[in-house]
Amino acid sequence: MVERFTVQSRSPFEIYHILTNLENSPTTEVESELFLPKGEGPFGCIIALHGSLGWGQHHQDHINEWLESGLAVCKVNSFAARSIDSTVNDQLSVTHSMMLVDAFSVRHKLAENPSIAKIGIAGWSLGGTVALYSAWQPIIEKLGTPFDAHLPFYPAAHLRPDVQSWVESPILILHGEADDWTPLHFVEGLMPQLPNARLHVYPKAHHSFDSEKEFTYLPKAVHIKRRTVKIAKNGYMSGKLFPGLHLPLNQRWQRRWIIRILRNRGAHVQGNQVAREDSLVRARKFFNDNLN
Repeated sequence: MVERFTVQSRSPFEIYHILTNLENSPTTEVESELFLPKGEGPFGCIIALHGSLGWGQHHQDHINEWLESGLAVCKVNSFAARSIDSTVNDQLSVTHSMMLVDAFSVRHKLAENPSIAKIGIAGWSLGGTVALYSAWQPIIEKLGTPFDAHLPFYPAAHLRPDVQSWVESPILILHGEADDWTPLHFVEGLMPQLPNARLHVYPKAHHSFDSEKEFTYLPKAVHIKRRTVKIAKNGYMSGKLFPGLHLPLNQRWQRRWIIRILRNRGAHVQGNQVAREDSLVRARKFFNDNLN
């Protein structure tokens, strides 16, 4: 059973705009699809967010597992709402900040549904970044109610907030050791400030390890290497280009300029059968333990 509904969201370019000027960000109508399992509710529910390539079969494989276990799933169509198919080559047309507002807007709507009980969040890659930073307290204070569980698949975890305040809802991060699109070391560097998070690493696994993709090189994919982005207490975002040189990263033109300077293009995707099978089981158990 599927129910389609729309929510009014906004399109802030960066987290800076969420924290400092959300009310002046463009409004957006976002459609979502709520899938209900068999039986009588209320059901635990997972808000699901796709990655830079949009929705794929491996996302649906996880969704089917969650539905079979008695959980509801709500797919958020952030790209379709903004007439975008993919952000692999730019990462600027639909950002994690826009998807964060989408996710909390959908969460608010679902909380009014008597068929829905606890609400978790899951996302892959770009959506994984949303599933991770939706646990950061300043975002929650600005956008709404905390999620009951967070499951980021291979997120970009390069944001380093000065305010190290996170919710205590459980977080499970699934990541591949060989990921060269959203490298593992960013997650490892963030783990010390996450109060209730577990990181499970799949040896020799690449980005999209839970898919059945052949080993593929995406030459124009915008990847991250070593540099992190600082978020100051006032929301101001900046990055260190060279020792002693910090550049603002709040506006679209600033981000576009830094991508051109760093020339950080090219990344691999590949399914890994062992990691895929384990992640299907592990993700299902995580949400059953925390939402059912």
